[in-house]
Amino acid sequence: MRFEDITIFVTGGAGFIGSAVIRHLMADTGARIVNIDKLTYAANLDSLPGAVGHPRYAFEKQCIGESTGLRALFEKYQPDAVMNLAAESHVDRSIDGPAEFIQTNVIGTFTLLQEALRHWRGLTPARRARFRFLHVSTDEVFGSLGANGMFSEDTAYAPNSPYSASKASSDHLVRAWRETYELPTMVTNCSNNYGPYHFPEKLIPHMIIRGLANEPLPVYGDGGNIRDWLYVADHALALTLVLEHGTVGETYNIGARCERSNLDVVAQICELLDEISPGITGSHRGLISFVTDRPGHDRRYAIDPGKIERELGWRPRETFDSGLTKTVRWFCDNRTWWQDILDRGYQQTRIGLG
Repeated sequence: MRFEDITIFVTGGAGFIGSAVIRHLMADTGARIVNIDKLTYAANLDSLPGAVGHPRYAFEKQCIGESTGLRALFEKYQPDAVMNLAAESHVDRSIDGPAEFIQTNVIGTFTLLQEALRHWRGLTPARRARFRFLHVSTDEVFGSLGANGMFSEDTAYAPNSPYSASKASSDHLVRAWRETYELPTMVTNCSNNYGPYHFPEKLIPHMIIRGLANEPLPVYGDGGNIRDWLYVADHALALTLVLEHGTVGETYNIGARCERSNLDVVAQICELLDEISPGITGSHRGLISFVTDRPGHDRRYAIDPGKIERELGWRPRETFDSGLTKTVRWFCDNRTWWQDILDRGYQQTRIGLG
């Protein structure tokens, strides 16, 4: 079985992508998993059904920016790999409060690299050769595309938001720790994720939840901003393949070749809601409204996943149609999960206007 007798640290494992990675590792591998998460507003241990009491799972509440606690965890668990998914990730929130993004995404990654390096240097030669540090990043570090072209692993960085700038900084730190200290690192840059357990502040869950409540569906600007959409379970599989078979020092772009404009995504959500949970006032399309655009809103992202397809044999299992249908049905069938988040005080109000 994959990852048999391997201990993997998953930082940010109570977040959206991190929890998908842990669900995959628990279900489909023999890995011992240590979930390291400081449990910020967007973290949710309810996204890990079956984790409590699982013989190969442990949870540690810990900030990756605190070296003393991290060092103790490395000494306690002696991991064979680190998957770094701990990050502040909401662009709008980064516009209003960039300091937290610098602290977690830059200082946190630096601290984690330092403690991983300390741990790696103390391993036996055989375990050193096996150890991997996988840093999970975003296509937003590349900036905005025009009408044509795709981001490749060779695309120059040009981040335009505090969030993407903080992630670009962390990517460069990971590269530098490989080049300078020989820590065996790899980086992935993914397109926009979606799927079950997605925190309500992001576009797709935000629109589903508002649509279920027959509330207005606010679309930024003219709705023409284009994103490349990736089903989160497909991303989780890709990450474990990179960890298992990727080449040290390499970067892998992960995308599903599913470009859609924001308006098209919202319109498709409306069609699915009309079918699955009909509104009391007719079609959900009537709820769509247009609001002031986000400052510095990148116009288009598109990822070329050719490298991971060729070298690691990864392909997404979901089309956008099948993945979005599964996502809308999940949110309709699991209202308790997201209603608990709203009941804890999360407000779906507009932020990020600068």
